[in-house]
Amino acid sequence: MTADVDADAQSGKVMTLVEHLSELRLRIFISLVAVTAGATVGYYFAPDVINVLRAPVGEPLVTTTLTGSFFIRLKLALMIGLAIASPVVLYQLWAFVSPGLTATERRVARPWIPLALVFLMLGVGVAYLTLPFSVAFLLSFQIPGVIEPLITAESYFGFVTTLFLAFGLVMEFPIVLVLLSKVGIINVERLRRARRYVFVGIFIIAVVVTPGGDPLSPTIMAAVMYPLYELTIWLVARSERRGAA
Repeated sequence: MTADVDADAQSGKVMTLVEHLSELRLRIFISLVAVTAGATVGYYFAPDVINVLRAPVGEPLVTTTLTGSFFIRLKLALMIGLAIASPVVLYQLWAFVSPGLTATERRVARPWIPLALVFLMLGVGVAYLTLPFSVAFLLSFQIPGVIEPLITAESYFGFVTTLFLAFGLVMEFPIVLVLLSKVGIINVERLRRARRYVFVGIFIIAVVVTPGGDPLSPTIMAAVMYPLYELTIWLVARSERRGAA
C-alpha cells in the first residue's frame, strides 16, 4: 500500500480541488470505519478495562446520573477503538499528505510514522504505571471521619483520560525535533546548547499538562522526557554525520 502511495506521488499528477475533497472524504471514511470497528471491540471489553483502571481507587466509583455508566462505557470504547485503529488512521493521514511532499520529504518522514505510534504507546504505558502512585498520593490527604472522598466515575475517568493523553502526546516531542532538524530549522549544536533551558522547560511543561496537582506525575513525566531529549540529540548527531559522509 505504501508503494502505491509513493507511485502516485511520483507520477506528478496535479489533483483538482474536487479530487482532493473526494480523496479526503475517502480517507476520513476509512478511518471512521476502522475506529467504529475498534470501538465495537472496545465496548465489549470496556467493563474489564474499567475494572483495571479503577483498581488504584480500591473501592466502587459512583455516578450521579442515570446515563452516567452508559456514557462512560461508550467513551472508553471510543478510546479503545482509536487505539486499535490508530495504525489505519496514521496510514490514511500519510496517504493523503504524502502526494504533496517531495521525494526527499517523503523519505525523511516515512520511518517516523510508525515510530509516532510507538512513542504514543510508550507515553500511555508510562501513564498507566504512574496512575496508582498518583491516586495513592491524592487520596492520602483524606481525613477519616472528617474528609472522605466520594469519587464519581465521571471525574475519575476524566482524570485518567487526561493523564493518558498528556503522557501520550508529550512523548511525541522527539519526533518533532528530529523532523525539524531534517528540514534545517535546528541542529545538534543548538540542541546541546539548549540543554539547561530544556531541563527547566520539561519540568514546567510536565507540571502544566499533568492533571491532579500531585508532584509524582510531572516528576515521572520529566524523568522520561529528558532521556528522550538526549536520545534526540544522539539521533540528530548521527543523522548529521551520515549527511556529511
